[in-house]
Amino acid sequence: MRIAMWSGPRNLSTAMMYAFAARGDCAVWDEPFYAAYLAMTGLAHPMHDQIIATGEIDPDKVAGRLTGPVPGGKTHFYQKHMCQHMIAGIPRDWMDQVTNVFLIRHPARVLASFAAKYENPTLDDIGFAQQAELFDRVAQRTGRAPVVVDSADIRNDPEGMLRKLCAALGIGFTPAMLSWPKGGNAQDGVWAPVWYAAVHRSTGFAGPEGPLPVLTGSHAAMTEKALAYYQRLYPHRLVL
Repeated sequence: MRIAMWSGPRNLSTAMMYAFAARGDCAVWDEPFYAAYLAMTGLAHPMHDQIIATGEIDPDKVAGRLTGPVPGGKTHFYQKHMCQHMIAGIPRDWMDQVTNVFLIRHPARVLASFAAKYENPTLDDIGFAQQAELFDRVAQRTGRAPVVVDSADIRNDPEGMLRKLCAALGIGFTPAMLSWPKGGNAQDGVWAPVWYAAVHRSTGFAGPEGPLPVLTGSHAAMTEKALAYYQRLYPHRLVL
């Protein structure tokens, strides 16, 4: 099975990639379109030059690998995608050949975390509008809502939600998904030193989150805009 997991930044996405990598039967790919996205937009992301130098900047070649042979001869192929990378010029037809899952998180939490690492983020940078668009595309082409999982529910009950997710995907759950070695994964993108410090210190999912952060000014206004997209997907989330 090829699993395309769609989220924005700061959304438990790396921990989820580690969980699937820990299964032993699953190859993983960290943000396949990141290099192409930066090459096409010229955005000044941290480690911009290194990301382009070490990644594939031809999006058609990326798409071919996403639907080609599973790396390492594994049974499953987990693809960690960032919704904001799916700009014009990035192909989408390959999505019809994978199982698409949407990982959501309250925008106040996303923005508070992302803004601490990236100066003056925009709504496009955090991917909520793009996530809703991709969700609609999959729903229209398959005739049903795709699987949605909320990061807060995973942190509240990792085993329960991963069991629920695996059942929705039609694959077996294994307790190995609940932990991983400290220090990162060999498949981490070159950008890991900037973004993955917390998950590199971890050996499993963090516990439940506290109250929502209080945002002000432009961050509060952006949260309100993003909230409308989050609330469209929220009713479709898996629940225990």
